[in-house]
Amino acid sequence: MRAALLTAIVIGTATLAGCSGSSEPTEARPTAPVIAPGRPGEQARTLSPTETVPAVPSPSANAADVLFMQDMIVHHRQALDMSDLAPTRAASDAVKRMAARINDAQGPEISAMTRWLEQQGQRLPDHHELEHHDMPGMATPEQLDALRKAGGADFDRLFVQLMIAHHMGAITMAADEMEKGSHVTVQELAQDISVTQTAEINRLRQLQP
Repeated sequence: MRAALLTAIVIGTATLAGCSGSSEPTEARPTAPVIAPGRPGEQARTLSPTETVPAVPSPSANAADVLFMQDMIVHHRQALDMSDLAPTRAASDAVKRMAARINDAQGPEISAMTRWLEQQGQRLPDHHELEHHDMPGMATPEQLDALRKAGGADFDRLFVQLMIAHHMGAITMAADEMEKGSHVTVQELAQDISVTQTAEINRLRQLQP
């Protein structure tokens, strides 16, 4: 399901953009008239094409969708920065596996969110924003410095502590998007992030001493 969702993020807007471009006019095909019966005392009438074809709403993004994607890229980058330390600093194989799981999930999400913002013509967050962004669950520079200096069981304990808080922040951000956003694909991603990271929090709590 995750792979299908990330693919939808990448191609969804491109498909809409392709559909909105100019194309050669095509000859209208004749269709059988649709007759709507009249109410008592009224004559039947022929419906126009716009009355017979229901309007299909196209997904559109609002400011909340764009902000969610921009902020979540920055949020995910910090999770990857923390997870990248685990292979050489963690003592527990379970912590190393969890870090790899986080990388495998959030790396492709960053790529998909970046493509979505590009297709929407929106600004991409740059890497220096990571040090100055105040979002739910983000580790402070001091906490990150302590994690980089830690090793063995101390690293495991601090990594689990920081990542639980980080995941809880992502869930808060996802809930805000689901309340305020309008783009169906972005909201589906927010829902997927919420479900995935809730499950990972449960796994992380099992790693606590």
